[in-house]
Amino acid sequence: MTEVGSPNLFLQYDVYHMQIMEGDLATTIQRNLSRIAHLQIADNPGRHEPGTGEINYGFLFEFLDRIEYQGWVGCEYKPAAATESGLGWMTGLVTYARG
Repeated sequence: MTEVGSPNLFLQYDVYHMQIMEGDLATTIQRNLSRIAHLQIADNPGRHEPGTGEINYGFLFEFLDRIEYQGWVGCEYKPAAATESGLGWMTGLVTYARG
């Protein structure tokens, strides 16, 4: 970033680990928005799919839209049950899509 002097160096923001380490996800995302190019998601505890733990992903996705986040969102979680049932969170939660 600025210390390195490279215009193409960005952060991957790991939502799961940031929730464990600091919480206050909206504030830390907004504070570092210009440096974040990828959000990696999983819920806490257990690193399972969104909607299985304490993180309010409905709020988080709406917040990302409000602040006009332009980067990637990727999943890295362990399904709490089977993989296919672990994908069900998307139909009830995600209206967040970029075309």
